[in-house]
Amino acid sequence: MEQRKHDNFDRFAKDYNQVFSESVDVSGGDRDYFSEYKIIEVSQKENVSAKLRVLDLGCGDGNSVKYFSKYFPQSEFVGTDVSEASIEEARAKMVPRASFVPYNGETLPFADDSFDVVFTSMVFHHVNFDLHGGLLTEIYRILKKGGRFYIFEHNPLNPVTRKIVRECEFDNDAVLLPHSYTNRMLRTAGFVDSKVNFTLFLPRHRIFRWMHWTERLMTWLPLGAQYFFRSVK
Repeated sequence: MEQRKHDNFDRFAKDYNQVFSESVDVSGGDRDYFSEYKIIEVSQKENVSAKLRVLDLGCGDGNSVKYFSKYFPQSEFVGTDVSEASIEEARAKMVPRASFVPYNGETLPFADDSFDVVFTSMVFHHVNFDLHGGLLTEIYRILKKGGRFYIFEHNPLNPVTRKIVRECEFDNDAVLLPHSYTNRMLRTAGFVDSKVNFTLFLPRHRIFRWMHWTERLMTWLPLGAQYFFRSVK
């Protein structure tokens, strides 16, 4: 049997929203909530008035790019994914200042030093661990000197996260990345100033909203449902 390289989402391209919404219903959030919160996190660490060139690697149907366009009004966006069916869905969204291109899962179809920011959301746990190093080398190659790489992943230390992933249809083959592994991976690839931030400690149900501000005080605590690193080339 051929070794799994990366999960292909072609068969989920049309009904991704429904499958995702069903899997996260217990959290109190929906897909748009989880897409937008990540871009808000990135916007708080970037100059949103700058004219940046941003890549969403593993963009799926372009939901995150939609929010990049909202929060970075001067920037240009490119989305890429191994799922050509998802790329077609993304193009149909007609996101302002955005283009979408497929890639082969190995070599990113972009020139060296061509992006200010590369963003990935829940991508690496769908990629065989043996391929992580090569993918990071490609990300490093296409980033400009001083460019920033944001990687968001599920936190396997959180039991609710493990339950959601276990019961989600398109996560059947997913292998979650401990934050310590992600940190080592980034440093090995040559990235510097890598800092982890843990997020989503509380349910997103309305009754908990008044407490969400406290999560800003807990970004160091490795119990959030997700985490992200900001790293620099």
